[in-house]
Amino acid sequence: MDTQTLEQEIKELIISSLALEDIAPEEINPTEPLFVKGLGLDSIDALELGLALQRKYGVSVSSDSEETRRHFGSVRALAAFVTAQRAR
Repeated sequence: MDTQTLEQEIKELIISSLALEDIAPEEINPTEPLFVKGLGLDSIDALELGLALQRKYGVSVSSDSEETRRHFGSVRALAAFVTAQRAR
């Protein structure tokens, strides 16, 4: 799967798992922050998104660590994380 397709899937997953009906996938910039600025997600959103990623891609997201925060930095960072996890 190419990066662009994976980023699109992750955008759709963010919208569906967090019930963000007023946002379209193309409105989410893949390099924009997901938390605080950008989409303005919070820690509860992070937990829900982590579970959705685990269900859809079988990736394991460790709880609150600096590395996890980096992976959840943007859609592009999440796509890179999923790609790396699947390559293992």
